[in-house]
Amino acid sequence: MRRFIWLSIVGLFLVCVLTVEIKADSNDWQENFFRANQAYKAGQYKKAVSGYKELIRQGVINGHIYYNLGNAYFRMNRFGRAILNYERAHILIPRDADINFNLGQALDRIKDVIPESGGYISMNFFQLKSLTITEILWAFACINFLFWTFLFIRLFSRSEWTYYFMVTFLALWLMAGASFCLKWYMTATDDRAVILKSEVDVLAGPDSKDTLLFQLHEGTIVHQERTEDGWKLIRISVKKRGWVKSGALELIQPASG
Repeated sequence: MRRFIWLSIVGLFLVCVLTVEIKADSNDWQENFFRANQAYKAGQYKKAVSGYKELIRQGVINGHIYYNLGNAYFRMNRFGRAILNYERAHILIPRDADINFNLGQALDRIKDVIPESGGYISMNFFQLKSLTITEILWAFACINFLFWTFLFIRLFSRSEWTYYFMVTFLALWLMAGASFCLKWYMTATDDRAVILKSEVDVLAGPDSKDTLLFQLHEGTIVHQERTEDGWKLIRISVKKRGWVKSGALELIQPASG
């Protein structure tokens, strides 16, 4: 019983914190966002990019900023940067049709076609890829409230319907909690990165003199395993991995502009 109470408190606390952060960011940045949008509409894509990136440097985490930044890079034919920011936007607003369409358009323009990894197939199976952590937390908080409401009623009324409602919401509570844990784990362990250089040599070791294994091109999404002395070990598949210079790619998560 105590574990239920503590988990409930933690869930509600996280929801409140995320809500406060969203509200705090909702007013201060809109004027700068508007100016960056005006630059984009005027065809001043470099100025628009600077405006969007400045907002991100200020700590504004908003899917529409990343989406517009991706659009600006797309117009500049910098498809690696476009894909990077579309992916970041997709994390924040995963059901946005425009983001999904433009991301598909950008991926169609890259040279290397890499199949999606199994980790995100599991998220698709549970339909978690189309939900944000905040949405899952809100669902958990609502189910939690209903569960404890029926549990409280059960203390005073031993009727059959209260028992079935309590058991139903307990099952939903466990599913929501498991979904949040899985979503958090998949987000925290998201090691995907995007190649940003037009062409990158993938070597057998973290040294320019090592054997060239293969080449990758701008916009390719890979998995970053670790960093060592200015080099990064990347993986495309179980049998295809190698080292590239650190400046050749950037992690999608966490979003940092």
